[in-house]
Amino acid sequence: MSNPIIKSTPSFAGATLRPFVPQKSVYAVEPPQQEAPAPKNTTRYSWQVRGMDCAACARKVENAARQLADVANVQVLFATEKLVVDARSDVRREVEKAVSNIGYTLQSAGEKAPEPSAWRENLPVLVLVVLMVASFGLAQVSPQAGRIAFILTTLVGLWPIASKALRQIRSGTWFGIETLMSVAAIGALFIGATAEAAMVLLLFLIGERLEGFAANRARRGVTALMALRPEEATRVRDGKRETVAIASLRPGDCIEVAAGGRLPADGRLLDNAASFDESALTGESVPVERLKGEKVAAGATSVDRKVLLEVTSEPGDSAIDRILRLIEEAEERRAPIERFIDRFSRIYTPAIMVLSLLVAVVPPLLMAAPWEPWIYKGLTLLLIGCPCALVISTPAAITSGLAAAARRGALIKGGAALERLGRIEQFAFDKTGTLTAGKPQLTGLFAQDGVDDAELLRLAAAVEQGSTHPLALAIIAAAQTRELTIPEAHNQLTLAGSGVQAEVEGKTLRLSAPSKLSDGVLNEAQMSQVTREEALGQTLVVLLVGEQVYGLLALRDEARPEAADAIAQLSALGIESVMLTGDNPRAAAAIAKPLGMSFRAGLLPADKVTQVNTLNQQAPLAMVGDGINDAPAMKAATLGIAMGGGTDVALETADAALTHNRLSELPAMVRLARATSSNIRQNITIALGLKAIFLVTTLLGLTGLWLAVLADSGATALVTANALRLLRKNQGAAAVKTGVKQ
Repeated sequence: MSNPIIKSTPSFAGATLRPFVPQKSVYAVEPPQQEAPAPKNTTRYSWQVRGMDCAACARKVENAARQLADVANVQVLFATEKLVVDARSDVRREVEKAVSNIGYTLQSAGEKAPEPSAWRENLPVLVLVVLMVASFGLAQVSPQAGRIAFILTTLVGLWPIASKALRQIRSGTWFGIETLMSVAAIGALFIGATAEAAMVLLLFLIGERLEGFAANRARRGVTALMALRPEEATRVRDGKRETVAIASLRPGDCIEVAAGGRLPADGRLLDNAASFDESALTGESVPVERLKGEKVAAGATSVDRKVLLEVTSEPGDSAIDRILRLIEEAEERRAPIERFIDRFSRIYTPAIMVLSLLVAVVPPLLMAAPWEPWIYKGLTLLLIGCPCALVISTPAAITSGLAAAARRGALIKGGAALERLGRIEQFAFDKTGTLTAGKPQLTGLFAQDGVDDAELLRLAAAVEQGSTHPLALAIIAAAQTRELTIPEAHNQLTLAGSGVQAEVEGKTLRLSAPSKLSDGVLNEAQMSQVTREEALGQTLVVLLVGEQVYGLLALRDEARPEAADAIAQLSALGIESVMLTGDNPRAAAAIAKPLGMSFRAGLLPADKVTQVNTLNQQAPLAMVGDGINDAPAMKAATLGIAMGGGTDVALETADAALTHNRLSELPAMVRLARATSSNIRQNITIALGLKAIFLVTTLLGLTGLWLAVLADSGATALVTANALRLLRKNQGAAAVKTGVKQ
C-alpha cells in the first residue's frame, strides 16, 4: 500500500498543517480509492434469477449471458440470486431470452417474485416415481412389458434433462451434469439396461431437489434480511399522514412507525426515548434504548411505542441495503481453494468423459473383450465422475459459514477473507472506540495561573468545534453541560498526528498532546502533573494560547465490559493480542495490562502500518479498528476487521465488519472460520474419496449404474449436510474450552 498523502506542507511548531475538515481522527489520512463498479462506456443491468440449485447453475447462467454481443462483463451473485450484466448497449431482452433458453427464469430487480409452488417444483420427481412403480409392477407380470414401460419412463424423465443439456451446449456449457446424465441414460437404453436408465434419472432429479433445499437453507439468512424492508412507510407532512412507497422517502422526511413495526429507512429519533429490537441486524437479543437525536438503522423494530423519526438515508442506501451490497461483494472475493476447485472441475469433467470413452472402447478393440460389459462400465464411470459433489463442496461450506456469521452480526466479505481469518494467529486492536467504548469523559481541568477552569474549557471547546473525534466530543459535551457560551472559531487547522489549531477571539489557540510539544513548553510542575495523571490512565490535552500554556484537560475512556473475556477467549484459541494506539504509554498501559495484552503507544497512522507490517511478518495478523486513521493499518494486515460503529472508510477498507460493537464475537468468528476450513477439507475428502473408491469398484465390475448415481447423489447430499452443520449457532463452542484449532 502506498503511503498516505498529506496535502499542503506549511509548517507550524514542527507539525504538518492541512485545511481543517470534520473527521473522526486528528490524523490527516486520505481514504483509499474505490474501483469503478462497471467498465467504461457500459450500462449495468440486473435481474433476480429463479431456479438455481448450486454454484454450477450460476456458472451456466453466466456462460449463457456471456455469449451475447456487446456484453462486457457478467456475474451471478449466488447468495442473493442476482444476475449483473455490464453491456455496451441495451441487451435486456437478449439476456432474458438466453437465460430462459437454458431453463432458468429472470425477473427485474425489485419485482416481487411469486411464491414457488412446492407441488409444481416436485411434480417431475413424483411423475417419475409413479411411472417407476408402474414399470416395476409390469415387469413382475411380463418382463417384456416391463422393459417397454422402463423405456417409456426413461424417455419421459430424459426429455426435460436432454432438452436442457442441448440448450446449455448451444449457450457454451458443453459438459454440464445434464449432458452426463443424458449420455448415461441413452447409453444404458442401447445396452438394454432399461430399469437402471430410468432409476438413474429418478435419482438425479431427487439429488437436484436436495441441492435446491440446501441452497435455500444457505440463502435463508440473506432472504430474511431482504424481507426486513417493509414495502411502504407512513410519512408525516404538516400533521397529515400518508402511506408511501419506501423508494419515495428522502433524507429529512418525517416518518411514523407503529409499535411492533419495522423501520423502512435509517432514521434519527425525534421522540425523547424509545426501545428498538435490532437483533435482525446485530444479533443482539436485548432491545436497545435510543434517546432523542440518536440514529436507528433500517430493519429495527419499535418495541413498545409508536415513534417519529427523521429519515437520514437515501433510497437504496439504508443499513440493510449496505449489508446486502457487502454480501454481494463478498461473492467476488472467493477463497483461493474455491477458485482452484472451480478451475479443476472445468478440466475434470471433460477428462472423465474421455476416460469413460476409453474404458468403453479400448478393451473391446485391443483385447477382444465383449462390448456390452465395458460400455456398461464406461457409462458407470461417467456417472461416478459427475463433479456435482466436488463443485458444491467448497461454496456450500463457505456460504453456510458466511450465513452463520451474518446471523451473529458479523459480515465477512467473501470466502477469501473467511479462509484468511481461519489462519490468524495475532490480533492487533485500536484503543479508542475499539477496546474502549469510544466515549471518553472529561475527568479533570488543570488551569494555570490567571485562568479559571470555565475559561480553559470554554476556549478548548471552541477549538474543537466541528470535530467528531471522541476526545473533541467529550470536551464540547462538558462545556455544554456547564452551559458555557462557546465562541466561534476561525481558520481551523488539523495538525497531523498532533492536535488542532484555530483562531478564537483574535488569538491563536492550539490543543495538543503533551508528547507532541517541543521541549521546554511545559515546565517541571506541569510535566509532573502530566506524569501523575497519565499513570492513572488519563489522556491529557494541553491548551496553548500563542506560546503560553493555559492549562491541561484530563479525559478517560474505559475498556468495554466484554473486552477482557474476548481477549481471554482469543488467548485460549492460541491467538496473541496487542493494542496499537496514538495515546501516551501510561494511559495505554492502564487499559492494556488489566486485559492481559501487550501494547504499542504513541503511534501515528504511519507508525501503526509499520507495526502491523512487522507483526504480520512474524505470523498472520488481523487488525481491528473503527476510525479513518485505522484504515491504512487494516489494509496492511492479513485481515482487517471494522467495528460497526466505525467510519465508512474503515468499514469499506475492512475484510470483515461487526454490525454491532461486541468484541465477544471476534473469538466466535475465528472458531467459525476454522470450522469452515475444516468443513471444506472434509467435503473435498468425501467427494473425491467416494469417487476414488467407486472408480476402482467399477473397473472391477462390482459397481453398477444404480450405485454410481447413488454415489454421486449421496456424496452431494453428504457434503451439503456437512456444510449445513455450520449454520448451528454454537458451532465450535467446544474449541473455546480446549483451545484446540478446528
